[in-house]
Amino acid sequence: MEILIPVLILSAIAVLCAVLLTLSSVFFAVKEDERAAAIRECLPGANCGACGFSGCDGYAKALSEGKTDKTNLCVPGGDAAARDIAEILGVEAADVVERVAYVGCNGNCNADTKKYEYDGPATCKAANMSFSGDRLCTYACLGYGDCAAACPHDAICIENGIAHVDPRRCVGCGICTRTCPNHLIHLINDTVRVVVKCSSHDKGAVTRKNCERGCIGCGKCERTCPSGAIHVENNLATINYDLCTGCGACRSVCPVGCIHEGNFRCGAHFE
Repeated sequence: MEILIPVLILSAIAVLCAVLLTLSSVFFAVKEDERAAAIRECLPGANCGACGFSGCDGYAKALSEGKTDKTNLCVPGGDAAARDIAEILGVEAADVVERVAYVGCNGNCNADTKKYEYDGPATCKAANMSFSGDRLCTYACLGYGDCAAACPHDAICIENGIAHVDPRRCVGCGICTRTCPNHLIHLINDTVRVVVKCSSHDKGAVTRKNCERGCIGCGKCERTCPSGAIHVENNLATINYDLCTGCGACRSVCPVGCIHEGNFRCGAHFE
């Protein structure tokens, strides 16, 4: 009897707690929007933030709550995800503008010069905190692979000290663009055929000293372009893709070879 009473008391407390927990789960339950859950199923789960929201859950919630009506913001999901989302929301589907990343640096271990031997943590972020990196060109790719480590699709590798993007793997999520401390990685539409693979705004003489393959701002490309799509701004050739036809005339006259051509649709690197 002495043992039975404590057991009964504990059992009664356990039952009471279970009842209270059950009632709490009912009264304090957060109702999930069924449309948000359905939209979330359409998204790839990359959580890259390229849509402008805090991952796939944030984008799905914003769509279901009417905070955005753009069903085509998920670049990794492509047109298929956009169509499925539009069907759930009962709106007309819009095509996704597919984008890919490219690295705006034309250097390599042989072309650019180092100003000291860096012996710290092997990350671009850490190296950049030490006198803007170990390369004379402060606009250069540091080559320690922060972008490659961050890429969820293994689309970036380090070759000869420089990051390179494989357009066949890249889905345009934009994670690498936010990882690079020198902001050298850019997203462009996959219809682009010509890029300037340099980001240096130094004067020509300084660029020549730092890297033999950097843009020197000579203006030959600007004078050659038949559509007026390329101009030298702040010592760097810049392309207006609204005007560019991809003819490649600029590439043929560039004395340092920093203008490259490529075809993303065929999975070709800019070379």
